[in-house]
Amino acid sequence: MEPLSRRHFLAHAAFAGAAAWLTPLSELLARAAAPPGKPRQPAQSIILLWMAGGPSQLETFDPHPGKEIAYGTGAISTALKGVQLAEGLPRTAEVLDSFAIIRSMVSKEGDHERGTYTMKTGFRPDPTVVHPSIGAVICHELPSLNTEIPRHVSILPDQWPGRGGYLGEQYDAFKTDDPINPVPDTQSFLPSSREAQRLKHLDVVERAFQRGRKSRAEATLHRETVAAARRMMSSEQLKAFDVSSEPLALRREYGDTPFGRACLAARRLTEVGVRCVEVTLSGWDTHANNHALTAGRLEILDPALAALINDLRRRDLLDRTLVVVAGEFGRTPRLNPAAGRDHWPNGFSVALAGGGIRAGTVLGETDPEGKAAPKDPVTVGELHATMMAAVGVDPNKLNQTPIGRTVRFAEGKPLAALLK
Repeated sequence: MEPLSRRHFLAHAAFAGAAAWLTPLSELLARAAAPPGKPRQPAQSIILLWMAGGPSQLETFDPHPGKEIAYGTGAISTALKGVQLAEGLPRTAEVLDSFAIIRSMVSKEGDHERGTYTMKTGFRPDPTVVHPSIGAVICHELPSLNTEIPRHVSILPDQWPGRGGYLGEQYDAFKTDDPINPVPDTQSFLPSSREAQRLKHLDVVERAFQRGRKSRAEATLHRETVAAARRMMSSEQLKAFDVSSEPLALRREYGDTPFGRACLAARRLTEVGVRCVEVTLSGWDTHANNHALTAGRLEILDPALAALINDLRRRDLLDRTLVVVAGEFGRTPRLNPAAGRDHWPNGFSVALAGGGIRAGTVLGETDPEGKAAPKDPVTVGELHATMMAAVGVDPNKLNQTPIGRTVRFAEGKPLAALLK
């Protein structure tokens, strides 16, 4: 090799500096969180299993068997030594070594709508700004990967699916129902010739509307929306919503329920580049008859959650997919006169598994008497910062809202104990 001249040395140094400047933020975050000598690749997608209504932590991820606050709820051993789950989660118990459990989540919102907003965005409701949900943030920040279908999807949504907020309505979740049915509004009912004629007429109208108001017309994103819809309607990726092509044994593993099918569809969607899939299981608002109603929800959740983890692992997808199980709050340690548990944002549970998460971790502890505040409380902002760090998004990034406010993506810092 020829000796390196001063000129060549400076040129190489300048190139190296430029390369460092151009390194994607997701890669820098992954390097920072990884052990020395072993870079961690960030997760590429999030599957949010949304337990709408607020599940009881005592009948799910934080049982206190034998204590008065359990009111008879038992617990079972798990694949994670020394850690128990409530007795209604036997299949999830078998894969708990893939999870990290937060048992000390705290929120300042005990209302369903406000609590949902807080848990999905990381912020309390504010009349001056609409914050984006976690799915909207990662779709905004991560590359599109040539995905021709919506990259933010909500299956079986309730009335408050993930929204784009100040990032724009184009980041709202695309809503669809049970995957046993075709995706709505994706098949044209017109002959191709008539459809082409209609589009030609639409183009005439759009060009006429643009005259003298080009910037206002462009701000509507109408042309872009129509183009994206047509790409989706003709895309092979649309088949990812259809779970009927999966082996019958696998479909049975997830459970013959809308939620089970939706979890299977979520796995398929992440494989074609969808960044966030929100799957909702409603019915956790157990103000009366808590134990029986929760047991019915667990019969649906347990097989689907365990199957999703096993399926992702078999396909070598678990490291690139972050799975989160959460609701808007938990349930009171005491039963009310109707044998129900009421709203409780003062110490509830969230489960995380997959990409970027340190499996086998249990963070926080609730009082077995149901009186004291939880140990090592975790805020909603910290949870969101952790999820963002797991997928290589900078939670401290500053953004401008439409009215000029400067806001960060998350209020808290990532929880180092939960990240690899």
